[in-house]
Amino acid sequence: MRKVILSNLVTLDGFFAGPNGELDWFIVDEEFNEYANDLLGKIDAILFGRVTYQLMADYWPSPSATRDDPIIADKMNNLPKIVFSKTLQKVEWNNSRLVKENIAKEIMKLKQQPGMDMVIFGSGSIVSNFMQLGLIDEYRIIVNPVVLGNGKPLFKGINDKHNLKLLKTKVLGSGAVILYYQPTENKEKKIT
Repeated sequence: MRKVILSNLVTLDGFFAGPNGELDWFIVDEEFNEYANDLLGKIDAILFGRVTYQLMADYWPSPSATRDDPIIADKMNNLPKIVFSKTLQKVEWNNSRLVKENIAKEIMKLKQQPGMDMVIFGSGSIVSNFMQLGLIDEYRIIVNPVVLGNGKPLFKGINDKHNLKLLKTKVLGSGAVILYYQPTENKEKKIT
């Protein structure tokens, strides 16, 4: 069965973006790009919420992205993308598809299909929703050595305790640490 992997950069105080969506604290260097390139080579779909989708759709097709990160830009632009949004009316970035309803059923259907794993980047609203529904199979939290003091929390509105098992860690030369977790219990709710 295909897995849903969450891969997000966070601050030490748990924010995945600044109060106004700032990402200027991300440490993106050659070692991080190796991690990202490896991950993108092992998945065949990217899952987005509306805000992250719009940010990525504005950046990755641009000439500067193609020039600065040609390998990652190629993968981001060509991999299938599934956007979960009730407000968007259409998606136009290459290989994008919009899902407006029955999100949990859609993920369960995708998990049953043949293929490689799927990844969520950013997208705090769907991260919390998917976590509550038990749809995330692996968490890759990339902790950057910075404290913002204020921002957008990665896990917002979580109503239950979710136990995770640490699978491994990887320390990057920048001081960022990748924490690999999996849920220890199947909290998947019955999807009807």
